[in-house]
Formats: sequence, structure tokens, C-alpha cells
Amino acid sequence: MFAHRYLLWQFIKRDIATRYRGSMLGIGWALLSPLLMLGVFTLVFHGMFELRWPVSAAGVAQVDFALQVFVGLLLFSFFAEVSSRSPLLVVGQPNLVTKVVFPLPVLSVAAVCSAGFQMLMGALLLLLFAAILVAPQPSWLALPFILLPLFLFLLAFSWFLAALGVYLRDVSQMMAMFTTLMMFLSPVFYPLSNVPERWQPLYLLNPLTRALTDTRAALFEGAWPSWGVWLGSMLAAVVCCGLAWAWFARLRKGFADVL
Repeated sequence: MFAHRYLLWQFIKRDIATRYRGSMLGIGWALLSPLLMLGVFTLVFHGMFELRWPVSAAGVAQVDFALQVFVGLLLFSFFAEVSSRSPLLVVGQPNLVTKVVFPLPVLSVAAVCSAGFQMLMGALLLLLFAAILVAPQPSWLALPFILLPLFLFLLAFSWFLAALGVYLRDVSQMMAMFTTLMMFLSPVFYPLSNVPERWQPLYLLNPLTRALTDTRAALFEGAWPSWGVWLGSMLAAVVCCGLAWAWFARLRKGFADVL
């Protein structure tokens, strides 16, 4: 992939530019969109249902519900965008398959990086709010490491879906339903501690759960991640990337025939 870094950079820039081209606010939508989602979900869950974020086991004072949900929405939106776009990455560019020799895995890398840029814009806003309401913590330095396994898992997921989507066009519709289920089966609007203990190990198999839990702990409690667990997540993510790459390479041989 390093050999195609210039091509990858061009695709990322094009993807980001296309997203906001012609709009009045331009890149401002990258900040406005998560804020609008945050306002709606906070009104429903915090205002109408009067949900409160519990005090942590360490006795750390409760942070505003909206800020906790903001973390959940940012990471979930990252996952949702990659999941919804990936099945159509190859199908939507048939000329790259049939007419020229093109490194097709670059499409997934560009899509994940583009979604990551969207998340980064919201994360900068989140850090500003957290700095005002909580005060900066040394544990914030761990945030890039916390999110790295999630990035790799989503890259593997994107390669898997992009290849499968060529042969099974229903994948795109299936992912819309799957994404909705994942919104409520991941601790986006609630902490992992609210899940019954017997189900928590199953929840932690979801990479999004680990990223959400560790990000909130680092931001609001000053807690560093367990580096042993993090290393295990990294190894699992790298293995998933390897398997997804092999899956993509195997199915790629028939792309031209199908398209």
C-alpha cells in the first residue's frame, strides 16, 4: 500500500472535496452534523426519558450526558459510514476493474481515511468541550492508540464488504439494517456497566465497544487503557486485515466477469 501512497492521497482528497463541494457551509458540515445529531439524541434520551450517566466505579463525578453521547455518536458514525459505503466501492467504479490495472484495495483505505477525517473534525470539537468542562488529562495522549485497532478492524471490514458486494448486491441493504442494530447493541447511549455482566464479554467482542469504553475513560476519568488488552486488540485487528486482504484478493479474480 505504501507504493500507492500518492494515488491513495489523491483519492482521499477527492473524496473529502466531493463530499462538501457546492454546499454553502462546506467543511463546516463536518462539525454541524455531529452537533445536530447530538442535540436530537440528547433531547430524546436526556430530556424526555431523563436518562443520566452513572458515576464511575472509581467515584469520578458524572460528566454531562451530552458529552458522553457525543463520544458514542462520533465513533458510531465512523463505523456507520464505512459500513454503508463499502459494499458499493468496487461496484460503483466498474471502469477501474475492467479497463485498467488498478490497486482496488486502495478504494477501501481511502473510504476509511475519509470517514476518519469526518470523525477527526468532530473529535476536535469534543476535545474543546472536554477541555472546558473536565480539563485536559495526560491520558488524552493515548487516544490515537485507542482508536488505531478500530481503524484496522474497519479497514478489514471494508475489504470484506467491498469484495462481497460485487457478487451479492443485497449486502448494501443488509448493512443498513445491521448498522441500525449495532447502534443499540453497542454502548453508544449507555455505558458498558449498564449491560448485565454475563453479556459484557460478548459485547467486548465488538471492536466498537472497546473503543468507546476506553475513549470515555481516557477523556473523562483520566484512565489509561490496559496495554495488554490493547496489544491483544491490535494483534486481532492485524489478523483480520490479513484475512480480509486474502479474501479480497481471492474474489477479485472474478470481478471483471461479474461487472
